[in-house]
Amino acid sequence: MSLNYVFRRFGVFLLIVWAGATINFLMPRMAPVNPIRERLLQAVSFGGAGKTDMEAVVATYEARFGLDQPLWKQYLRYLGDVARLDFGVSIANFPSRASDIIMRALPWTLGLLTTATLIAFALGTVLGALLAWPRSPGALHYFAAPFLALSAIPYYLLGLVLVFLLGFTLRAFPLGGGFTLGTLPGPTLAFAIDVIYHSIVPALSIVLSSVGFWALSMRGMMVTVQGEDYVNYAEARGLKSRDIFFRYALRNALLPQTTALALAMGYVVSGAVLVEVVFAYPGVGTVLYRAVQTFDYFVIYGVVLMVILAIAVVTLILDLVYPLLDPRIAYRR
Repeated sequence: MSLNYVFRRFGVFLLIVWAGATINFLMPRMAPVNPIRERLLQAVSFGGAGKTDMEAVVATYEARFGLDQPLWKQYLRYLGDVARLDFGVSIANFPSRASDIIMRALPWTLGLLTTATLIAFALGTVLGALLAWPRSPGALHYFAAPFLALSAIPYYLLGLVLVFLLGFTLRAFPLGGGFTLGTLPGPTLAFAIDVIYHSIVPALSIVLSSVGFWALSMRGMMVTVQGEDYVNYAEARGLKSRDIFFRYALRNALLPQTTALALAMGYVVSGAVLVEVVFAYPGVGTVLYRAVQTFDYFVIYGVVLMVILAIAVVTLILDLVYPLLDPRIAYRR
């Protein structure tokens, strides 16, 4: 791997992050609303403030958050804050900092979405590989049919069905939340079990709706691999079907599947929004949903930038590592 290639890919990475951060800065400001005014009007509607001297209050808060400055000054300040991963003070949860709010919610999202994605990937990959392998049991196709059907259902709709069946009707699982109300969070076994118990249904909705996608993807890769010369050569040598399956077919078909998994992991945060809202799960998705509702610029900045960084970092790692995984791919000089 040449240093020139690494520097070029890193330059592209910085360009992607800058472009995403710039769009992230401009999009909320293109909305025809004033976030300070809208937040104060929400407080008025809930009886939290009066309408007297609204303009003076708005001007005071705009000065406090720097929203009264020219756009270019706000942009330069924003870039400096982004470089320090400091997104300012939350408008809706003043004086809490936006980065603190996001970091408190991030472990919940990573724990739920990452685990569910990896489980769905493992099950779907094995299922897809077996579906494409001609020596697999015929009954496997009947077993795979429900997963393929569920893959057409969005996971948040499937989540609503599971909440109704498992939570409301059977009362086997809680209706939502990250842990039982009144439980004191802490590094204890009881709290860990309670968290896992509350995450089973959200994770199940993600797994059931994702296994079919991974299975179809892996099945397509396996069908392509079976026609390769190295698989035919292994069969001609008289190797066992099990050895051909694991050492030749599955191993090579996993390369594109691994790429898709890496990109899916980059989208973990963005995919959390709807499923966390449905289950009232205290993760980043819920934080973003509430920030949009309350026009909280700085929290929106932080969450969206996290998604941009995650996708950009994963893409950079794939660019650098993928030729090491597949020798057929060479770095361009």
